[in-house]
Amino acid sequence: MKLLAEILIGVVAIEHIYILWLEMFAWTTRGRKTFRSFPPDLFEPTKSLAANQGLYNGFLAAGLIWSLLIEDSAWRINVAYFFLGCVIVAGIFGALTAQRSIFFVQALPAILALLAVFFA
Repeated sequence: MKLLAEILIGVVAIEHIYILWLEMFAWTTRGRKTFRSFPPDLFEPTKSLAANQGLYNGFLAAGLIWSLLIEDSAWRINVAYFFLGCVIVAGIFGALTAQRSIFFVQALPAILALLAVFFA
């Protein structure tokens, strides 16, 4: 179960590295294809806002990766709980305020990872 928890944490971290890249570096190119419901004329004017969001996603990924590198088991679990909790809250908030699919793409994988950490 510990290995499953680590794999799921890694998946959530990789997802947030992808979101970082998308929002910070590919907002006006790949972002247009990914966020089809966003008005096309707003990609360029919101480029710096998206980059800021991407940076926050990078912090989430860094925290999740950090949790995988901590040797002390109590600290490792607590750090994983904290960053997975942040991802879950962000995913739920995004689902309620922006697009329902954010729950399934962002919050659900983090919930599964959190449960795996809990039961490991």
